[in-house]
Amino acid sequence: MSRLSKTLLAAALGLAACLPAKAETLIAALSTHRIAITSNYTGDQLTVFGLVEREGRTAARADPYDIVVTVRGPPRMLIVREKERVGPIWVNRQQRRFPERPIFLSVSSNRPIEEILTEDAARRERIGLANAQRIQSTREFEFGIGPYRDALIRIMEAKGLYAEHERGVTFLSPTLFSAPIRVPATAPTGSYEIEIVLYAGGAALARQTTNFEVIKTGMEQSLASAAHDRPLLYGLATAALALFFGWLATTIFRRD
Repeated sequence: MSRLSKTLLAAALGLAACLPAKAETLIAALSTHRIAITSNYTGDQLTVFGLVEREGRTAARADPYDIVVTVRGPPRMLIVREKERVGPIWVNRQQRRFPERPIFLSVSSNRPIEEILTEDAARRERIGLANAQRIQSTREFEFGIGPYRDALIRIMEAKGLYAEHERGVTFLSPTLFSAPIRVPATAPTGSYEIEIVLYAGGAALARQTTNFEVIKTGMEQSLASAAHDRPLLYGLATAALALFFGWLATTIFRRD
């Protein structure tokens, strides 16, 4: 081996030694990848199962593992309006638009997030309900966005579409965990992304993403497809049915 080859090999080995070894990997699975909306649908629940796999003979860490599971629903344009009372009525004063924001957001962890990450780290990695809604700017309060973002979170929490579960992840063993995810009846159809992040001592060690979808089936899907594909025919049929049932009710309950 030439002197140049030996030099290059030594440099490569030195660089490899300086790079951090990936000691843990995440393996995640869902109890189901599809939630079907039927006529008696009142919401559903699925469960995330995960395993922390150590590579080789990696020694156990001094800090325990922490898991944060974030579920984001279909993105939508969300609008928050500020109302002002003028005399006896309330009128819309100002508004802020939040484009491409998840209409469903759920954050679960094995303990409170402030015990897992520092405030700066949580903001930087967009962990938590408030941080997931932040724009890439540290001056958003100067532009008046912060209060509207907080109002958006309160409104969506009241509707059951946003939720934070501080004890939503359960470790079944030091490396095996599960996290139930409740999908309310008001959750829209579409694709949902699940991001699982493994932490230890406040540092992110591994990430894994998966997804599931909420779909309509049966008569609900047929009606939705008809309304979307043939809106004129669907509207005429709906009006005809309304007239028919109105006439039928008048005939049945008519007093002679």
